[in-house]
Amino acid sequence: MSHKLFMTMLKENQKSISGFAFGTVLYMWMVIWIYPSLAKSSGMNEMLQSMPDNFLRAFGLENGIQKLSDYLAAEFYGLLFLIILSIYCVMAGTQLVARLVDRGSMAYLLSTPTSRVKIAITQLSVLIFGLLVIVLFATAGGVLGTLWISGSAELDMSLFIQMNLVGFLLFFVISAYSFLFSCLFNDEKTATSVSAVVTIVFFALHLVGRLSPDVDWLLNLTIFSAFDPQEISNGTADILIPSLGLLGAGIILYVLSIIVFRKKDLPL
Repeated sequence: MSHKLFMTMLKENQKSISGFAFGTVLYMWMVIWIYPSLAKSSGMNEMLQSMPDNFLRAFGLENGIQKLSDYLAAEFYGLLFLIILSIYCVMAGTQLVARLVDRGSMAYLLSTPTSRVKIAITQLSVLIFGLLVIVLFATAGGVLGTLWISGSAELDMSLFIQMNLVGFLLFFVISAYSFLFSCLFNDEKTATSVSAVVTIVFFALHLVGRLSPDVDWLLNLTIFSAFDPQEISNGTADILIPSLGLLGAGIILYVLSIIVFRKKDLPL
């Protein structure tokens, strides 16, 4: 990895990373801020019970909301977290290679003594570092927000950390295939579109697969099934196998990205 290039690219992407990191924390604090008023209302779970079973199953609310971690798992990690991190992975993964190629900036990098392999490793390191920063902010924001806004330590720290760890590994894979598409296509719009479509299809399969037992086989076709924040919050999830699977898939995709970038004919 080229340290100089890493620092340069990190400086160029720091505003984006900071924006996503602080935005994630603010959204989480908003969710935590709403929770105390809902918890005092006896009608929250009654309202949930009146909703269709398919809806509750899709968002993991079959057992209602008993504690803050259940609420965060459903309202934040079940939707907002997925949207925010998906946008980051698709945008950053595309910008770090395809945008440079599309705008001709990659020619300057290739004219330096730095090898293509080093360039690819450096770019993907920036992508992973940004993802790690956002997830760490989410983890710290959840803990601090609970103590500050809710006024009590209602989070099970071990389970909350597990939720963020598996979430990071999920987006480790999404960032990896976004980076792969960025290396495959020279056009930024094409790379972005393909990455976004794949992510949306995965999420749609996950959502539809949870609507009914009749179509739960769809869950086998999406990586989002490896991340179940509700089960993790309840302490019923075995995260070891899904975590190893996500880690392995992400590493393979990143290695493929490096190979593709090294062998690809790039416009100069």
